Amino acid sequence: MSRYPRMRGLGELSVRRNDAGYEDIRRTVVWNALTPARFPDVIVRAASADDVVEAVRLARSQRLRVAIRSGGHSWCGSSLRDGCMLIDLSRLRSCTVDPASATATVQPGVTGLQLTSELRRHGLAFPTGHCPSVAVGGYLLSGGLGWNSGAHGPACAGVEQIEAVTAAGEPVTCSESEHKDLFWAARGAGPGFFAAVTAFRLRLYPHPGAITSTRWTFPLANVTEVTHWATELAAGLSPDVELGFSLETAGPGTEPGPKVVTVTGTAFAASRQEAGEFLLPLRQCPLRRNSLSRRLDEPTTFEALYDSSAAMWPPRLRYAADTLWSDAGFPTLLGELADVVDSAPSNRSLVLAPFSPAGRPSPDMAFSVLGESYVVPYAVWDDPRQDAANIGWLREAMHKVEPLGTGHYIAEVDLTAASSRARRSFTADDWQRLGSLRTRYDPDGVFCSYLSPEETSM
Repeated sequence: MSRYPRMRGLGELSVRRNDAGYEDIRRTVVWNALTPARFPDVIVRAASADDVVEAVRLARSQRLRVAIRSGGHSWCGSSLRDGCMLIDLSRLRSCTVDPASATATVQPGVTGLQLTSELRRHGLAFPTGHCPSVAVGGYLLSGGLGWNSGAHGPACAGVEQIEAVTAAGEPVTCSESEHKDLFWAARGAGPGFFAAVTAFRLRLYPHPGAITSTRWTFPLANVTEVTHWATELAAGLSPDVELGFSLETAGPGTEPGPKVVTVTGTAFAASRQEAGEFLLPLRQCPLRRNSLSRRLDEPTTFEALYDSSAAMWPPRLRYAADTLWSDAGFPTLLGELADVVDSAPSNRSLVLAPFSPAGRPSPDMAFSVLGESYVVPYAVWDDPRQDAANIGWLREAMHKVEPLGTGHYIAEVDLTAASSRARRSFTADDWQRLGSLRTRYDPDGVFCSYLSPEETSM
């Protein structure tokens, strides 16, 4: 590895493949305990935007491809690439809020929990990711389907400006008026984006005065009736109600319960009274006699929602996921997946299916909604000896519904499954435009493109 010199002034921030401690650092850059067997030549843990500039310039001079990591929550570990320089941005965690303009400037390592907590102090909010440790960098670049996105749209719709380092190693500001094409790509291109973003300026929203949740749980055998009921009422709900299904095992753990289908509605409202009004249709359930449990109009907070999410997605487990947009309805999609969930080798595995996860129409950007419905199967397990069985289960789940598919979501798609996954995460025109912009902004291929099955090893 001697042909890759330590960076001038940044020696303590870089580690090479043969250095002591390399493997521990390599494993920590992926949140998932299922760490892919892919090995960057150099890992740079940047401490400033200037470090990123220097790292990209060094990589270019040494003919090293560059991969970027902000929080490491990519299920397929797309930032881990063989023979590249991995620039880890997780230490870039500055967050500055301007209440007067209702904007915030955040660096890519800022987590959803950190941003939400800081915004709450100013009476503001942003549709951050559902898991508290997800960093905004990869989340925003991939679109961002987070809390209350039904009302606000994908999180990247709230990005007003970015600071980025190009493949030439030059810092640039991108917005609707500067480097407009690069700004377009930054809002949705995901792990194939051909620059390194060091800061985002976000448009903020008023913090909800009340957050209230209602949840119904039914036997999995009732999936058809439950999905028809919830689909019919969904059209009349306020966009400020985040509604979704899950197919899962009740009480996963040492003594798991039955397989169930749940319907959860979370209202983000101005007051408790308004939240109750928003959730009234969900309380009037004609299937209540079949329910295994119900939790009606429970007040909650972003912090409590994050606590529940953190308990659901602990970092010590092994994960694999895939996504599907579809024009088929949930009764059809989840009806196909119910049997698969029932036979999952791990009781922790589940399927999530949110209604209108991207909300209102979005501005011109790389991210786009590719179907009327959206589902995400997750394989979740803890024993490395069960890797093949659980990854096989995920592929089986996708095989059941892919004939109904219209595309994938680049943030959570399993790029190790097929070479078409990345292409099918965009419209045909957007995919062509991304390719043209990559040629223009990164003609030498400095930044890694989308992970392909030929590169993968899980």
